[in-house]
Amino acid sequence: MKRLVILGAGTAGTMMANHLSHELDKEECEIDIIDEREEHYYQPGYLFLPFDIYEPEDIVKSIREFIPKGVRLLNDKIEKVDAEKNLVLMENGDRLHYDILIIATGAKIAPEEVEGMKGDEWHRSVFDFYTFEGALTLRNKLREWEGGKLVVHITEMPIKCPVAPLEFSFLADSYFKNKKMRDKVEITYVTPLSGAFTKPKATAALDHLLQEKNIKVETDFAIAEVDNENKKIIDYGGKEIEFDLLVTVPTNKGDELMERSGLGDELNYVPTNKATLQSQKYQNIFVIGDASNIPASKAGSVAHFEAEILTENILRYIKGEPLKEEFDGHANCFVETGNGKALLIDFNYTHEPVEGEFPFPGVGPLRLLKESRMNHMGKLAFRWIYWNVLLKGTHIPFVSATMQESGKHF
Repeated sequence: MKRLVILGAGTAGTMMANHLSHELDKEECEIDIIDEREEHYYQPGYLFLPFDIYEPEDIVKSIREFIPKGVRLLNDKIEKVDAEKNLVLMENGDRLHYDILIIATGAKIAPEEVEGMKGDEWHRSVFDFYTFEGALTLRNKLREWEGGKLVVHITEMPIKCPVAPLEFSFLADSYFKNKKMRDKVEITYVTPLSGAFTKPKATAALDHLLQEKNIKVETDFAIAEVDNENKKIIDYGGKEIEFDLLVTVPTNKGDELMERSGLGDELNYVPTNKATLQSQKYQNIFVIGDASNIPASKAGSVAHFEAEILTENILRYIKGEPLKEEFDGHANCFVETGNGKALLIDFNYTHEPVEGEFPFPGVGPLRLLKESRMNHMGKLAFRWIYWNVLLKGTHIPFVSATMQESGKHF
């Protein structure tokens, strides 16, 4: 009997538990999944919570609701992984042996990495929306805020869902217009990048939208500190940007467990083969989702595509067969642009977002790199798909795990 242990019951870990429970013989392999939390959060919903588009109950459910029958869920804190001895050491003293380990511990914000960010103004005039608590307190702030200088800021890359800060800026524009107070709000988008996004063609489209919505852009901003007393962010070159309300995306890091276990890099991400999703150091360890250091977007769609490929590679590993070097960094993201519209981008390691049709070539019905209400409806529909299809490991037949070139205008 082989034991397969999954660390983390978030998006990636839950999908893997469901995929593998469908594929593995329960008489030959037992699956454990470990997470100290008892609630599962629909993280894309954090973007909508501050603007009263979603309610808290729309994005929080019990973890147990999505763990398949036959998979053991352990609600305990992990002290460390001893990869040399194939052991997971629990905080309560238990020692769990594994034959195969899947790391799905995700990424977390680390505001303490920037001087002053988590200071006296944290969740008062300085907010994040990458946590449930941050998004909820920001919602309460926006309900009563009377206007001023709103700064939407990214500390450094990589971050979960690279387009989310842009979406926040666009939704803020729409939100304040609907409240008849857009003229009282100056929105500035501040990024460490040289453009609005990591891909040039998408950057051109997004820059156009920022200009159209009268959102100022400050690029190449490497933050050194948050001056809480004077309400400024200051970069290493001395540039200062004033704010009345700062919505920041702090440094994103992998779980501290990876540091304690000696498995992570300087940001606690696990060095991973970008094509097979196998650990670069240990053959019986695999990594999925935001926990890895692969150069793909840290987004739910990426974890979904990874899960399908990793499932096959786990089966191959068990059989002693060569792993498929198949994951191509495929990402598929809706970008909310406000006023009931959205863009759709589709890209991978080697292809940047381009125009075209998705998912059916020449038919769509979704258009790539084009604003439309259909794309917005797709974004909202994704919540139902997430809870009812993706988490349960159900294959979507018309969406390939690898990026398809047909239907795209390169």
